Amino acid sequence: MNPPTTPNPRPARTTPGTRPAPEAPPPLLRTVTGPRPLHTITGPVLPHEHLALDLDRTGEDAAVLDHRHAPAVTAELTGLREEFGLGLVVELTCRGMGRDAAALARLSRASGVAVTAATGWYYEPFHTPDIDGSSVERLAETLVREIDDGIGATGVHPAVIGEIGSHGDEPSEPEARVLRAAARAALATGLPVATHAGLGRGGRAQLALLTHEGLAPDRISIGHQDLLADPATHRELAEAGAYIAFDTVGKEHYLGDDTRLRLLLALLDAGHADRALLSCDISRHRYLWSEGGPGYGHLFRVFLPRLRAAGADEELIDLLTRRNPLRLLTGADPGPRTAYASRSSPGAGPAPRPDPRTPQEP
Repeated sequence: MNPPTTPNPRPARTTPGTRPAPEAPPPLLRTVTGPRPLHTITGPVLPHEHLALDLDRTGEDAAVLDHRHAPAVTAELTGLREEFGLGLVVELTCRGMGRDAAALARLSRASGVAVTAATGWYYEPFHTPDIDGSSVERLAETLVREIDDGIGATGVHPAVIGEIGSHGDEPSEPEARVLRAAARAALATGLPVATHAGLGRGGRAQLALLTHEGLAPDRISIGHQDLLADPATHRELAEAGAYIAFDTVGKEHYLGDDTRLRLLLALLDAGHADRALLSCDISRHRYLWSEGGPGYGHLFRVFLPRLRAAGADEELIDLLTRRNPLRLLTGADPGPRTAYASRSSPGAGPAPRPDPRTPQEP
């Protein structure tokens, strides 16, 4: 029920000679099709995905999503918007990963799903030549310039710095420089930093480097933590204030969803529901639903119903899938969901749909 309104309310009293402080403008999201008010994202968010990328280094053409896959990507996003109210995809393909901002804008318009773009550098094997010999200051300037001026001539402005990568328990020297530059660019622009921690390792070192530069932990998401079966590390990072990304949901060949669910429940039970993020990290065309993979919708079709069955109510689901990622992106909490009603009852998943996939090879 909406609270009653008072017609023609009296102006607020002010001290003579002063004026009321102006209200802060509503937070805006930098999407690939232009700024969008935060309150318009009323459905769930996928905070770590790839819609267009090229990570192929072998010639096998496996780690690629390009124009050949755009119809399938569009169909998936459209279906998720219609079935689950998908409101936003945070696309974390950055420099050296085959980023295509113009393609992201086309996919967003075609599917009706808002999309944000990213800037930064992935882990060392994918570093671009401009990193060699560049100082932290110069790298930070490169990021700030792209954030302020846009990606090439596309007019698309990044909304997040990521996925900033490292592998192992400690980043390599170039990876450390990139992490430090990302933190400085984040401080200069207000954007958050999302990391790639290879197989979940190195999160502590990433957080230490980023915060040493002065970046607040609540502007940082540590990636791929659902690949690290170490609840103590998850708690430590969350207690420090960072977001913990369980962002490879459905990638059973890395770690089973049974373990992933157990790790998430441990984090929730420790009181850190406001620091968990959930996504699927679709990064190869064989992961697409149309090619027999889990697809972008595995989170909604399979994992969230299991989380509901474990006791999660719709308020918690909304916190995990909408409020947390939007708070990371903008620094503002959008508040409880009022305009979006779940299509499934608590404890039950959505009604199954026919499976159009072809059988997978063993």
